Amino acid sequence: MADGSTDPPEETDAPVLREQDGTLSADFVEDLTGAIEAEQAARVRELAGELHAADVADLLEAIPSDQRGPFVQQLGEDFDYAVLSEVDENIRDELLEALPAEAVAEGVAELDSDDAVYILEDLDDAERDQILEQMPAGERVALKRSLDYPEESAGRRMRAAFIAVPQFWTVGQTIDHMREADDLPDEFHEVFVVAPTYRLLGVIQLNRLLRAKRPTPMIELMDETRQVVKADEDQEEVARRFQRYDLVSAPVVDEADRLVGVLTIDDMLDVIEEETDEDIKRLVGLGDEEFTASVLKSSRSRLPWLVVNTATAFLAAAVIGIFGGTIEQMVALAILMPIVAALGGNTAVQAMTVTVRAIATRDLGRGNARRVVAREVLVGLLNGIVIALLVAAGAVLWFSDVELGFVIGVAIVLNMLVAGLAGVLIPLTLNKLKFDPAVSSGVFVSTVTDVFGFFAFLGLAALWFGLI
Repeated sequence: MADGSTDPPEETDAPVLREQDGTLSADFVEDLTGAIEAEQAARVRELAGELHAADVADLLEAIPSDQRGPFVQQLGEDFDYAVLSEVDENIRDELLEALPAEAVAEGVAELDSDDAVYILEDLDDAERDQILEQMPAGERVALKRSLDYPEESAGRRMRAAFIAVPQFWTVGQTIDHMREADDLPDEFHEVFVVAPTYRLLGVIQLNRLLRAKRPTPMIELMDETRQVVKADEDQEEVARRFQRYDLVSAPVVDEADRLVGVLTIDDMLDVIEEETDEDIKRLVGLGDEEFTASVLKSSRSRLPWLVVNTATAFLAAAVIGIFGGTIEQMVALAILMPIVAALGGNTAVQAMTVTVRAIATRDLGRGNARRVVAREVLVGLLNGIVIALLVAAGAVLWFSDVELGFVIGVAIVLNMLVAGLAGVLIPLTLNKLKFDPAVSSGVFVSTVTDVFGFFAFLGLAALWFGLI
């Protein structure tokens, strides 16, 4: 029964953001999209205004594309521009086009320089300059300097904000400086000691600094860091060094050994994820396609390698055509051919994946290449024998023909042996020829296993049964 109250109904609590498995809650997304569509900005801010940038990025990927712009606009000042460094390139470009350059400049200026560079580097020159022109002079100069470094270099990933003190300072002077200065980084783990020319001399971890006596000279307390990164060094190589030596951060120097920035572990984790994602996509010919890409863009990304595969498929078909008469005389061969090709292809893909990954991580080189090749050949031989016995038994039971079982068994052993060899040698050869094995290996490996598998099976059958 109505109680006559004129107060508006209380807003229900927001549903949980994520399910137990970590995926976004369908109820939360539905509540958010409903609020966006109804232009209930207060409700949108209540739901998403205080979320972490990574959570907001996931929401942007989950909601319809026509609601992304309104979502950001309704968040207003609660929108953290760090979100733009968390979403994929398609959504980032979409939002940057929808937002005014002044608002983007103001938001990006508040970010760490590495996040700001990550957002700006994919824009065309005109759009980038338009945003940079709206920024304060200090931030603009720092970002332009980072953007001048090569793409995918340490200079693009570094944070330009760090704490560096002269070599003649004491611990007390350094602590007083950190207490009084208002332009320090939000987070830092070490203090760098530099010469008057800003040449890096050493580094002091904060825990060691805070335990030292105030009169202690900084130069006596510092460690001469061995893990110094050049600004033009490839980011993937730097990420491997972080992984190899368990680094949390590393100083970045220019060509004159002057300290220009610092790299941190969170940046390197992003690099490792990006490079791994890139390698996985290249193995199957996906290029730089993102999950949120449009149908047309996805089609353009996938089509080139499908065309190449079409050409190689005709090569395999030509081998089958050679034995057309043999197949006509023994239909069972046509039924069993896909088994030989599929097993060889799977074996090759397994070996190729292990090899490409080992090349990418620098675990495979001239010193151990022969051992790896020998191992994959033996693995292919052993697995080939086991699988050949199973398939041969199946063929005998199916067609009541022991000789046919023997022929397909031998063909499978030979094809899996060659597949293991091809899965290693083709990526190694492409890498030696300066081609990316992640991009090119799949097509060549599948062609080798298909052609050799068909040739071995049909050729052995023709010889054994006297069909030629």
